Amino acid sequence: MASRDFHVVPREVPPELQARLVAGAVAVLVGFALLAARLWLLQVVHGPEMRSLSENNRIRLVRVPAARGVVYDRHGEILIDNRPAFDVVFVPEDAHDRRRVLRNVAAYLEESESAVHQMLHAPTKRPPYEGIVLRRDLDWRGVVALETHQLELPGVSVQVGPRRYYPFGPLASHLLGYVGEVSEADLRDGASGYRSGDLVGKASLEKSWDGDLRGIPGGQQVEVDALGRRMRVLQEVPDVPGSTLTLTLDRDLQEAAERALGDAAGAIVALDPRNGEILVMVSHPAFDPNVFARGIRPDEWRALVQDRQRPLNNRAVQGQFPPGSTFKIAVATGALEEGAVTAATGFSCSGGIQFGSHFFRCWKKGGHGGVSLHRAIVESCDVFFYQAGQRLGVDGIAEYARRLGLGLPTGIRLEHEKTGTIPDTQWKRRRFHQPWFAGETLSVAIGQGYVTATPLQMAQMTAVIANGGTRYRPHYVKRIEAPDGTLRDEVQPEVLGEAHLKKSTLEQVRAGMRDVVMTESGTGKKARVPGIEVAGKTGTAQAVKLGEDRTGTNRGPNAARDHAWFIAFAPYEAPEIAIACIVEHAGEHGGTVAAPMVQQILAHYFGRNQGPSLPTAQEASLDAKPMAMPAAKPRASEAEAGLAQASELVQAGAGRRPEPPAASPRASDGGSGGIGAAQGAAEPRPSSARAPR
Repeated sequence: MASRDFHVVPREVPPELQARLVAGAVAVLVGFALLAARLWLLQVVHGPEMRSLSENNRIRLVRVPAARGVVYDRHGEILIDNRPAFDVVFVPEDAHDRRRVLRNVAAYLEESESAVHQMLHAPTKRPPYEGIVLRRDLDWRGVVALETHQLELPGVSVQVGPRRYYPFGPLASHLLGYVGEVSEADLRDGASGYRSGDLVGKASLEKSWDGDLRGIPGGQQVEVDALGRRMRVLQEVPDVPGSTLTLTLDRDLQEAAERALGDAAGAIVALDPRNGEILVMVSHPAFDPNVFARGIRPDEWRALVQDRQRPLNNRAVQGQFPPGSTFKIAVATGALEEGAVTAATGFSCSGGIQFGSHFFRCWKKGGHGGVSLHRAIVESCDVFFYQAGQRLGVDGIAEYARRLGLGLPTGIRLEHEKTGTIPDTQWKRRRFHQPWFAGETLSVAIGQGYVTATPLQMAQMTAVIANGGTRYRPHYVKRIEAPDGTLRDEVQPEVLGEAHLKKSTLEQVRAGMRDVVMTESGTGKKARVPGIEVAGKTGTAQAVKLGEDRTGTNRGPNAARDHAWFIAFAPYEAPEIAIACIVEHAGEHGGTVAAPMVQQILAHYFGRNQGPSLPTAQEASLDAKPMAMPAAKPRASEAEAGLAQASELVQAGAGRRPEPPAASPRASDGGSGGIGAAQGAAEPRPSSARAPR
């Protein structure tokens, strides 16, 4: 059988199919080309950016807050410290369902969900992936609750950081201040270097010295997992703590002063007259700055700002009070300098003087009889100072009051310091567009009327008299040190001015102040400290008899009661300490209320510095014998009788007291005194009637 050859005859592809194949091949090639282009775009063009995003999903830069500087008193006792605290931090970018996460956080912390949401949505600026603090100072129970439920809380972590700690609570709180979370207003006002959530000084020392106390934050490069939890620290830049501050404040003496003031509203300031160092600054009621450090709750804040006793006000530098008879020191100084009176000048006091149609009373209803300048200071005779004030004139009084530091800023590095008011003829014309009336000078001469001063100003005035006429800037920081102990700065005494007083003037005024305390007829004898010559001056100042202040706040049933003052320095020959004390609305005389408080402080100061042989404050106050002094000793019975009758003076004379200067002032150390002046920081008010000219 013959073989056959087979040949494959190719079939022709239909044109339609050929077109489809070509189109498919082109589509595949185009697809691969697009993929290649996209890959090139991602890998080459946007490669660094994509790598950075990938790293940011895995690696975070965490800011590490720096500890604020520690603050010590003059003897090395810690006044402000730091302690470790746990904060709950949330990174919203790590949570897909933020509402659920926040609901869980609120449940585990036993807080309302709305409170947590409020913190989350607070108007703050922050970089992406930077945490928001939901809760500060978490306790151990809260830490355990969150750590054991981490899988349910993506983006939530518990971080450890420094928290401000005030070991003595309210002690010296108005001087030390407090910290709080930086606000948008703080950032706008130039709180450079801070971020939302940082703690910043909000008041007093913490605010005024914030630039020294704040440290330099550090940082960590941290690897995290898909839930935002830390896995490990890759790199770290350590934080640098803030500078250490050593204060002039004496913690032990501060404690003694706060015990002496007790529950009374008022202020005490003690200075070293040799250099202006502040040894004590008390303002009461006080507050606990630890409440602010942990994060104050809205209800706590409302309670503080609505308290009619204003515990957040630093009465030592912000309280403006009529100084009462303590102001007679300024009047006596000016009258002696200008020759309006001399040591030999005498006036007769029969219980008051007639001026025009008004009778201006002395605190001592029966009068002091013949009175010299020395005796007028010792027994605080109003009639003598009415006469001396009229001779000197209101402009002369104002000049010498300012030489002693009144009516001027003291220069202390604290915010919101008030300057008080020292009126003169130009001041009244500017303030009220009225001329000065001669009768108004009588009120000013006994520290009433428009006259107001802060306790710090009164302490500064006392220091000027004590040291011979030099006015130092009050300061409370002694030195600043780096965290390693290196001295950065040492604060030196700064002279603000000289009073330029004659030696004879100072001698007479100082001798009068000494016998205020050291003689039986002196109104300040309850300030005696055995073994120490103390010089002082009492004052009792009327408060405006209003139930409400200018803001409409009811100031309580005691708002119209008199303020009690006492100023002092000691030892007499070589003064180391000058003090001003005011008790608001005490309703008693300065010699009865404020002088014993100062006595306790001085007894503590000299008892500690000179040995334990001195008696207790109570014994010294009640049982101290008068010291023999080379000075006139008026009869004690007169002063004591006047003190006993003082409360009757409010009703004595011509009816209810109108606004200054129309009514006769009845202010002094022996009783309700002078013409009403504004309480606290209120401004003086214009008189409602014309005074005798």
